[in-house]
Amino acid sequence: MNMFNGRTALISGGAEGIGLSIAHALGDQGMNIVLADINEQSLQYATTALNAKGISTHSVMLDVAKQEHWQRAVEDASAAFGGLHFLVNNAGVTGVQGDIENQSDKAWRWALDVNLMGVVYGAKYAVPKIKSHGEGGWIINVASMAGMGGSPYGGSYTATKNAVVALSEGWAGELKRDNISVSVLCPGFVKTRIHESTRNIQDDYIDSDIHNDQSSKKANPFSAQLQDNAKKMVENGIEVELIGQRVVEALNQNEFYIFTHPGYRTMVQKRAKAIDDAFIKAAESKVVGHLINRDSELF
Repeated sequence: MNMFNGRTALISGGAEGIGLSIAHALGDQGMNIVLADINEQSLQYATTALNAKGISTHSVMLDVAKQEHWQRAVEDASAAFGGLHFLVNNAGVTGVQGDIENQSDKAWRWALDVNLMGVVYGAKYAVPKIKSHGEGGWIINVASMAGMGGSPYGGSYTATKNAVVALSEGWAGELKRDNISVSVLCPGFVKTRIHESTRNIQDDYIDSDIHNDQSSKKANPFSAQLQDNAKKMVENGIEVELIGQRVVEALNQNEFYIFTHPGYRTMVQKRAKAIDDAFIKAAESKVVGHLINRDSELF
């Protein structure tokens, strides 16, 4: 039996890229799709494309950094199709790449409010609606392979994506009793416009460190090099259509961590081994080694 057919999904950042890929894939499974996005023009194009395939689609403007927008979007989604079963917290930005001492407060706030608080607000308003019909449901939080560790000069992006992974791990346990499944999607480089995040930046976060014009690149050649490197990696990424297909496959197999780039396994294994080795050092420590069994009952 198709577990998606006739149910409703709300997808933030759904007008293009990974969000739209997931919308197509879920719509092809018979789901009603509510696209939520900050870009009105992209939203119109995406809605038209889904409707042309016969997918029941509704759209709503959404700035994920604003709680009142989320509240309205969830109410609108629920009213459009008589309920809400699925939340995809997809909207995200790259933040501003650069060295520690040159990261502005507004640049950090932009990444934190969109990538982290946008996920928090999405769940805050969608979960009660999903619980209310008593049929269970799903939450997918879109993180990144950057959520599996740190990356030099990508502080705000990696910090927020690591936070999304940890939130998802916690919510999986919290929502299990309500039959709400939680997964975290951690893609590698995908052919999207994530490297052009500043095109949709909200006025509250604009300052001299958040821009993408040529004059700024001349003023900060190091930052420009980082931007150019990111652009090349994204443009050489996998086709975005694969992401939605992979998500449907993973949900059918009840996967929590959803990976799209199996070649990154070695990187994650290396990090896991380093962590495990550090615990061995702690067990051998003359200072804390005697505590080895102290908290075992907690796990």
